[in-house]
Amino acid sequence: MAAHYQITGATSAAISASVESGIRTGALAAGAALPAVRVLAADLAVSPATVARAYQELRQRGLVVTAGRHGTRVRPRPPVAARRSALLPPSAPGVRDLSLGQPDPRLLPPLGPHLAALAARIGPPRGYADSTLLPALAETARARLSADGVPADELTVTGGALDGIERLLAAHLRPGDAVAVEDPGWANLLDLVAALGLRPIGVPVDDDGPTVAGVEAALALGARALVVTSRAQNPTGAAVSAERADRLRGLLAGRKDLLVIEDDHAAELARVRLRPLAGVTPAWAFVRSVSKPFGPDLRLAVLAGDEATVARVAGRLRVGAGWVSTVLQRLVLALWSDPGVTDLVGRAGGSYERRRAGLLAELAARGVPARGRSGINVWLPVPDETRVVTALRDVGWAVAPGALYRIGAEPAVRLTVSTLDDADLAPLADAVARAVRPGAATGFSA
Repeated sequence: MAAHYQITGATSAAISASVESGIRTGALAAGAALPAVRVLAADLAVSPATVARAYQELRQRGLVVTAGRHGTRVRPRPPVAARRSALLPPSAPGVRDLSLGQPDPRLLPPLGPHLAALAARIGPPRGYADSTLLPALAETARARLSADGVPADELTVTGGALDGIERLLAAHLRPGDAVAVEDPGWANLLDLVAALGLRPIGVPVDDDGPTVAGVEAALALGARALVVTSRAQNPTGAAVSAERADRLRGLLAGRKDLLVIEDDHAAELARVRLRPLAGVTPAWAFVRSVSKPFGPDLRLAVLAGDEATVARVAGRLRVGAGWVSTVLQRLVLALWSDPGVTDLVGRAGGSYERRRAGLLAELAARGVPARGRSGINVWLPVPDETRVVTALRDVGWAVAPGALYRIGAEPAVRLTVSTLDDADLAPLADAVARAVRPGAATGFSA
């Protein structure tokens, strides 16, 4: 724990509020260790049960995590807004940032021309009653999803993939319910599950997606929902193969007690064929975001599913935010309808594939195994995450520690390839090889 921050309080509510205040102000940094229950109880002159209740509340709200002998720590990204100074990353002049997991801004479609054209024909202002899923967007989305084998009779839109998944989990599950999630998996999803008070069950992932044995084990442990990344899995690049999809469909067929959620966040950027599980269970949903191919600023996802599930999501949206902006829907429709944008997205996908495959080849040539079947990330198993992250930062490369994405998986780091150029691949591979095996010669010049 940060030495300069003293947790205070005489009740469990006051103690949890003090910890939250420390997180919000940045005095308790991500990953900071909290005192052991008995130690803090003695410091505050309260019973251990009072501190234990405070820690339990913080865990249920997703602010802290308890990991056996490692004690209780602040989550890497706790769901509480921090002061801006606490959000700013440490400055590191000259360091190339490969940790963000974002598309290359140079390969995103320009929005200006489409916004200008949209402004010229947007028509009179719409009222509250008129703000809903646009029929033209629904028609185009159905055609695009159906072409990929996803039933799309029932549709709605949400404010991005994670917004859709949050609404799905909230509509079907209650705090304490178990959710099967990929391990390693999307850090935002792991944080969301914690914030909703749900219990994550990690499912191992190989290049073909969640393993059948892992899903079977999660079901045996009482999982009420299963979240699967269809392709370009973050962080490993896994993509559900035809054979894996067939086996999972056989395992899941007809499970009335299970919600299956598929996340196709890469969508048009993916260079592997979609193998959907859609419809294998009575309750299911398929979520396709537009943020990766068209830009993170476009917070929209199309959500298909069974009638009851889609109605629940649309209903919860209606009593909350109300709707996804119809201006945004029209902009997405314009991008989908522009052959030039389609060509640009296709070329971006090819560029990412070339960079990812090139880095994997350079690493393999240096005897460094890594994974990345699809998408914009490479997953690199390492013996010690902290040592490798530090060693790479010291020579000008920032990568993401695997702890952000893991529940029980082995240590690793994630490298995002989207902003790499061809000339970067060999120097980066040399740096990685030296970081993974300190003191060993790479046989290649930087």
